[in-house]
Amino acid sequence: MLSLVACAAWAQNPASTPSPAGKSELPAVQRAVHVCASCHGDFGRSTHKLYPALAGQTRDYMIRQMKDFRDQARAETDIQAYMWGISALLTDEQIEGLADYYAAQTPLPGKSRNAKLEAEGKQIFEQGVGDHTVRACTSCHGTNAQGDGAAPRLAGLHAEYVFRQLQAFKTPLRRHGNVMKSEAQALNDAQMKALAAYVMSR
Repeated sequence: MLSLVACAAWAQNPASTPSPAGKSELPAVQRAVHVCASCHGDFGRSTHKLYPALAGQTRDYMIRQMKDFRDQARAETDIQAYMWGISALLTDEQIEGLADYYAAQTPLPGKSRNAKLEAEGKQIFEQGVGDHTVRACTSCHGTNAQGDGAAPRLAGLHAEYVFRQLQAFKTPLRRHGNVMKSEAQALNDAQMKALAAYVMSR
């Protein structure tokens, strides 16, 4: 992982005029993509369980999360210092360019590891829990966990990462996401692990 000092240079050059291809082609955005790859993988196709895949992620969600890190409104303890430092260097234009870039990338296919657990997660994802205690995840994240607008793509994300994020929504570490805060409060760890296993397999 690159140090914050070593990463500081890539966002310092004045912004160029966007090319016809859009903000994702700005030199400052391409430098940022190179830095992001050190954790999130080439083209955002992460193969590490601690770092989320960014390829195919929805544009609106990416913009919100990068701004939350920049504003220090998202504060998971394992990534706080690094992501706060990196995002502090980003302008709105660079954030939009990064979101455009990753939204256009083709994600890796999902991985199945535990068919029984995935089946349990599929039921929760498609039907919710109880009498609307937890709503069906499809209502926001789509029938294939592909995401839509401000609701993130979950398909193919590492189960360990998804589980940690569901836990984080029960705490003040993720200040935004009121809908998910409510849903997560009603889920126990076993249900979270089932959901995480299912979306990773998509």
